[in-house]
Amino acid sequence: MRIRSMMLTKNFFKKPENPLEWYDNRTKNSIPDIPDQMCISCPKCKAILLTGDLNENARVCPKCGYHFRMNARQRVGMIADENSFSEMDAEMRSTNLIGFPNYDKKLWHARLESGENEAVICGTAQIGGFPCCLFVMEPHFMMGSMGTVVGEKITRLFEYAAEKSLPVIGFTVSGGARMQEGILSLMQMAKTSAAVKRHSDQGNLYVAILTDPTTGGVTASFAMEADIIVAEPGALIGFAGPRVIEQTMRQKLPPNFQRSEFLLEKGFLDDIVPRGRQRDYLVSLLSLHQRGS
Repeated sequence: MRIRSMMLTKNFFKKPENPLEWYDNRTKNSIPDIPDQMCISCPKCKAILLTGDLNENARVCPKCGYHFRMNARQRVGMIADENSFSEMDAEMRSTNLIGFPNYDKKLWHARLESGENEAVICGTAQIGGFPCCLFVMEPHFMMGSMGTVVGEKITRLFEYAAEKSLPVIGFTVSGGARMQEGILSLMQMAKTSAAVKRHSDQGNLYVAILTDPTTGGVTASFAMEADIIVAEPGALIGFAGPRVIEQTMRQKLPPNFQRSEFLLEKGFLDDIVPRGRQRDYLVSLLSLHQRGS
């Protein structure tokens, strides 16, 4: 009697799936499918936050106080009196001045992502009823990098403020000079610094609020030239990044090096102001520095 041989496979002893059981287990054990736009994880405390709640809290984590990045229009709405902001030079936009490869495409993507023509918005506003000039840098436009148009818009704002004897309030966020514009970008450091000096020589107030990150040519020019320099908690502030410095010096840097708390301790900042108190803080400064008639 011949016995027919059988081929054993790894699924030979596996119980056949019952479609009804499969559906039941799937519905019991599945994780709710929540769109990414509805929730965000805090990088510091890892809490899962609803995007709507985060925006209502000025994009500050209610659990640990971590300050998320904020776009320029949100900051204007948070700081300026309602309907008081009047934008200047809104139509100005960068072009590929030196023929840098793919720069036109990057500019197009930056405008699409940020909804802005450039990495800074400038204008006049009132804060607590006090008139001022206001500029706010946009982190979603090439990380607020400073090109020729950014430098020109900020320079024009300081010149207008000097002419009208108005204080300037500036919010900085930047990865530095825009390499796609070469030496023309680096020239903006000197140009903006000269405008800040002329504004200061006439006895006008300039307050800079440094946010995460403020680095490179922006730090080496108008960001650190204000009469009063404050920062948000935990903001990275410096010229070169920590990794570049460590590789150059071949030394381990102190904990929280280049963070706003470290810079305040070393005397580079005048104060650290959480986002929720910034408007009241600026109102107090503007009221104290009103010029007599």
